[in-house]
Amino acid sequence: MKRGARRPAPPQELLQPQLFPVAEPPRAYGPRSVMAAAMSLAVPQIPGASPGSAISVELLTQQAKDVIEGAFPRIWIRGEISDFKSYRSGHWYFCLRGASAQIKCVMWSRDQRAVPAAPEDGMQVVVLGQPTVYPVQGSLQCTIYAIDAVGDGLWRKALDESTARLRADGLLEPSRKRALPRFPRRVAVITSPNGAALRDIISVMRRRCPTVEIVLIPAKVQGDGAPADLARAIDCVARWGQVDTVIIGRGGGAREDLWAFNSEVVARALAGCVIPTISAVGHEVDITLCDLVADHRAATPSAAAEAAVPVLSEVKAEAAAMLIALREALVRQVQRRRDRVERATHDLHAGVTRVAERRSARMSAIAGKLHALSPLATLARGYAVARDASGATLASTSAFAPGVDFDLLLRDGTVRATTRSVDEQP
Repeated sequence: MKRGARRPAPPQELLQPQLFPVAEPPRAYGPRSVMAAAMSLAVPQIPGASPGSAISVELLTQQAKDVIEGAFPRIWIRGEISDFKSYRSGHWYFCLRGASAQIKCVMWSRDQRAVPAAPEDGMQVVVLGQPTVYPVQGSLQCTIYAIDAVGDGLWRKALDESTARLRADGLLEPSRKRALPRFPRRVAVITSPNGAALRDIISVMRRRCPTVEIVLIPAKVQGDGAPADLARAIDCVARWGQVDTVIIGRGGGAREDLWAFNSEVVARALAGCVIPTISAVGHEVDITLCDLVADHRAATPSAAAEAAVPVLSEVKAEAAAMLIALREALVRQVQRRRDRVERATHDLHAGVTRVAERRSARMSAIAGKLHALSPLATLARGYAVARDASGATLASTSAFAPGVDFDLLLRDGTVRATTRSVDEQP
């Protein structure tokens, strides 16, 4: 029978007994013969007991289906997966094998939500199934409602596949981890409003730093719809953007209870959050995909609260110590600058003095040279200089003529003289 088809009602010939007429009356007319004939007319004939009462194949398979489903409730069956096929419709078809027997199985897509990953051939599993008959082929099969691998097979497979995809996209790289704000003003908490995790986070944060504002983003943390609800909450916080840190998590629980935080949808939403994130799922031994992609992984919700906010009293003490250290550093800096200015002033004065002395000595040397070359110095040694009326120097005998007046320049004055004669030396 196809999925979703309504089961046909049994034919009316099976609901009410029918009497079939005898071909010809008995020939013996004794008391026993008459009694036997009467009984043959009164007793109903079973369908299919004779060619005249033959039933259809559809009726036979339907009756077999009703009998098997009535005799066997949903039961757990152990076996090995083989010939597994997943069709485009989403339905799974496979065989469940034992040591010397097998049975065909089908699992509709609507029943696969609780299965973490598709099983593989050769995997040992236990399934919750309803034995039935597939009327179209007249074969015995099981409709499967739940699959669980022996051990952690299916859960581990689903986790490994999701981890591999996240690693391939670079979402598990340590280099993409961001530092948490040291002094947050507002922290968002994504968790169940009724869980112990929220109470632990509030208690720790109120004790450590009462001034920090806590914003609760309620979300389902387990069961159907939990992954979608958690992803919605993360997206809501990211679009709001008015918080400094995001804590996502819940308290401990069974593997199935924590599985929403192993959802690839939730992990990708957390990795894409623009706000620094802290994952605090379960206890210290529980590691989820959210722990791997978050900027910081806390072993417990209480540890997440400790990582999110500092101790206010310690911050105040640290600030006071920093203020004292800053003041001392400023005093030292001012003293160093003052000493540097004084040294610079002394060095500048000494430098100016040295430069002035060097320039004074140089000027004296130049002045000495100029004095040695000066005509005045020559005059001081007893020499005189003759000049005509225009002030031109008469440096040769050819410039003199008898009777010509000229001035004789001496060291301490000028003498007016007249040329009486000129004697030229050979």
